[in-house]
Amino acid sequence: MKYRLAIFDLDGTLLNTLDDLASSINYALAYCSMPQRTTEEVKNMVGNGIRLLIERAVPCGTPANEINRVHTAFTEYYKAHNADLTRPYDGIYEMLNSIRLAGVLTAVVSNKADYGVQALCRKYFDGMFELAVGEKEGVRRKPYPDSVNEVLSFLGIDKTGAVYIGDSDVDIKTAANAGMNCISVGWGFRDREFLTENDADIIVSSPEELAKIILTESQKNQITKLI
Repeated sequence: MKYRLAIFDLDGTLLNTLDDLASSINYALAYCSMPQRTTEEVKNMVGNGIRLLIERAVPCGTPANEINRVHTAFTEYYKAHNADLTRPYDGIYEMLNSIRLAGVLTAVVSNKADYGVQALCRKYFDGMFELAVGEKEGVRRKPYPDSVNEVLSFLGIDKTGAVYIGDSDVDIKTAANAGMNCISVGWGFRDREFLTENDADIIVSSPEELAKIILTESQKNQITKLI
């Protein structure tokens, strides 16, 4: 077995968080008397952290002090409503259980604010990850490899024994910057065509397929690209 560690993105990979993100950003926009965004618009804005989500959601030319107001309103609301509609994707629990039973360690590295990562991992995945890391002040967020390297160091595992799993171009770049293999999931916030255009090496269609690859494939160059 090649992989000793599987590091997962959270939003769009393990959890469908879109509805709670959309309702929270629209609450914050309304609070600051700004136009609402559709769920599809929010879907295309996520992936680079809360601050960039907010900067993309506010009207063009919004001054920094108003962006800060939206950010504050979002944070206060999302802390209380991050799990109203959020749910794990079908098959996620079974996938995590199967790879953990086989001895693979698991972790989360996300661009979601760390308070949200910790709260959601406790609620939905209590005891299922060795470490979960979200966006924190002073640490460069993905696609920089800093948080991934933090996990590798904490668990004492070389990058050659780990794989990064995510649903976006940011995740593909994160894995590349960390010098790791990457598996992209086709059920998240970016479609298969987008992932292929952004140099995804492997795209899986189901958590069951993901578990099979993690557990049975031994060399990246032996895996045929799944498209």
